[in-house]
Amino acid sequence: MIDLPYSLIIEATDEPDFFGFYSPELEGFTGIGHSIEDCIYQAKWGMKEHAELLAEQGLTIPQSNPNPTIVVHNQTRLAAA
Repeated sequence: MIDLPYSLIIEATDEPDFFGFYSPELEGFTGIGHSIEDCIYQAKWGMKEHAELLAEQGLTIPQSNPNPTIVVHNQTRLAAA
């Protein structure tokens, strides 16, 4: 069971112990971790803190997702200029 209030995208990088993550449902929420498990752990607590900060600032907090997903994929590379 996924114990997160929102969906999570985890992006693997060229570094084997560096992952970025964000939630497409919780604007402004991002982070980094040293493993997929670390990202999920940090996201669980970080999402709660992020929602509390939004509330303190009087901003809209999105509804929790009753069926959140976790997607892991390679980091999207930007095209060379």
